[in-house]
Amino acid sequence: MVKQHHFRPGHYSRLLRWGLSRDSQAVPHLVGMLVSAVATVLITRAILAATGYPQVGGKTLHIAHVLWGGLLMILAMLLLLSFIGPVVRPLAAVVAGVGFGLFIDEVGKFVTSQNNYFYRPAPAIIYVILMLLALFINALHGHRQRHRAEYLAGALDQTIAGVAGGFTRERRAAAQQLLARASGAVGAVETTALLAAIPEDPYELADPLQAVRTFKHRFFDRLVRQRLVRAAAVVVLVVESGYVVQGLGAQLYNRLLDGGVDLAVVQAKSASTAILLLGTVTATATGVLVVIGLIRLTVNPAAAFGFFHHALLVNLLLTRVFQFEVQQFTTVLFVVADLLLLAVVSGERAHLRRRTPTTMSLPTVS
Repeated sequence: MVKQHHFRPGHYSRLLRWGLSRDSQAVPHLVGMLVSAVATVLITRAILAATGYPQVGGKTLHIAHVLWGGLLMILAMLLLLSFIGPVVRPLAAVVAGVGFGLFIDEVGKFVTSQNNYFYRPAPAIIYVILMLLALFINALHGHRQRHRAEYLAGALDQTIAGVAGGFTRERRAAAQQLLARASGAVGAVETTALLAAIPEDPYELADPLQAVRTFKHRFFDRLVRQRLVRAAAVVVLVVESGYVVQGLGAQLYNRLLDGGVDLAVVQAKSASTAILLLGTVTATATGVLVVIGLIRLTVNPAAAFGFFHHALLVNLLLTRVFQFEVQQFTTVLFVVADLLLLAVVSGERAHLRRRTPTTMSLPTVS
């Protein structure tokens, strides 16, 4: 008989005591929302630029796309508040992401007295907001270990979809996987019986994120495990770091030679000297981390990829913010490259860290 662990407040976080159990499937949905938002901003700006920034509504009215963004976010909330269970969440995540993208794209109009859509720092503001959301998601779901009660709650959440209309094979497998991690929790035995009693049904609301997950598992995950891809990622990181340091450093040098502008003065026509200085400093810090990683690469590959990982985080969280003020379109390409590099570097780092305890007989650090 399975021993069941009863509720003891000391063993639960404050969130659990408040009834706030984290969804074990939340990260794919939240990431899908962020990706949808980013894609919406890029597509919207590309379409507007290609069509000459038309005014929708005629001469007297201007129906800004922030309105459609708000309506889509409300639609996502209506979906989430109207239907029980996990089936609707992928669709709601995409709808919310598109709505948020349309909303945040017009931030320039709401931080300037002239309602200026083309406000130069607007892309940097959008980027910072999206990065803060990503950091919040990581803080909530990335490193905090889940309690078995949360896995049980997740299994029950998946079961709701089956109670209503039967289980697809994928949904049943997801529920069983979560239930296995909830072994010993109060209600796990009863949930197992409920799971077994639910019949199979192949029909379910289409998941708009499934195609992305399938591509990731079948192609991207396999690709990043290739040694040639890992080597290419290191080379690209080195070249990218050197290019950014040289580019920002050259602009800073020219700015200082051109009249000796005070660092505290913000220039109206182009990026301020202060922003160029901060961008150069953070880019140089990235370069230093990359160089240290290269030095450690043959001696301690796990530590080396740790330095590469930190270098990419400095890039994404700091350097790109300042770079947006200098080279907006080019910076978008750098961000995409950084994210791809981060996926490769993080995967290799995790692989090396799993191997390190066995090779070096060190205690495992979670």
